[in-house]
Amino acid sequence: MSNAVALPMYAVNPPDVEALWSALRKILLEQGTILQNRELHWPDNLLEHWLQPQLLLSQTCGYPLVTRLPDVQPVGCFHYAAPGCEGISYRSFLVARQKELGAHLADFRQRTAVCNSDDSQSGYNALRKMVEPLSKESCFFREVIFSGSHRQSLLALQQKEADIAAIDCVTFALLKKHQPQTLAQLKIIGETPLTPGLPLITGPQTSVSQLAALRSALHQLVTDPQFKPVCRANLIAGFSDVSRQQYDVIL
Repeated sequence: MSNAVALPMYAVNPPDVEALWSALRKILLEQGTILQNRELHWPDNLLEHWLQPQLLLSQTCGYPLVTRLPDVQPVGCFHYAAPGCEGISYRSFLVARQKELGAHLADFRQRTAVCNSDDSQSGYNALRKMVEPLSKESCFFREVIFSGSHRQSLLALQQKEADIAAIDCVTFALLKKHQPQTLAQLKIIGETPLTPGLPLITGPQTSVSQLAALRSALHQLVTDPQFKPVCRANLIAGFSDVSRQQYDVIL
C-alpha cells in the first residue's frame, strides 16, 4: 500500500483529527496491516488524492463517490453524535440570517444560495433536490454561488453575499464547538432528508484481506475504551461497514 492516508472532510479542529489517526494507526500497526508509522496527509487536491490506486484510507462525500469515483472501495461510515445524524446517516441544515423574515425554504425564491462546491452532497445536491419541486417553470434561486467550504458559505451569509445555504450537520456541530463565531447571527430554517454519511474509502488495489483488516481496526477504534476520548472529540459514536449500493439513493 502507499502512504496515502487522509481524513480531510471534518477537519474543523485538525489536532483532533490527527489524534484520531494516531489511535487508528496504533491499531493498524499492532495488527500488522501497516508496517510503517504513516503520517496523516492533508491533500490540496481531494479528487487527485481519492483517485490514487494505492490509497490506504480516506474519507470522501457520497456524491463524488457515486459520480466520480467508480473504482474506490467503500470501507465503512462513522456514526456521528451530532444533531441531525441517525446511525450512519446525516443531513444538512438550511441556514439563513436571523433577521431574515423567511422561515421556510419556499420563502427564499429568487434569492441567492451559496454552496460549498458542486460535487458536495450536503451543500449542493441535497439542496438541489429540495428546490426541484419548488422550481416549476423557472429557476428557484436567482443565483447560486460557490464558496469553497461550509465555513466560507456561512461567512457569505453573515456578510450578506448570499441568503441561504445547506450546511452538513456534523460540520455545523463541530463549528458550534470550536468556532461558534461562524454561526453568529444565523438560524436554521429547515433540514434536508437523511442520506448515508461520508464514506471512508480505500483504493482499488487494496486486497480483500486488507479491506477486512481496515474494517476490523475501525470497529476496534470505536469500541475500545482507551479510544473513547479521541472518538468523542471527533463526535464519533460508532462505525458500520457500508457498500457502494447503499449510496445509490443519492442519485
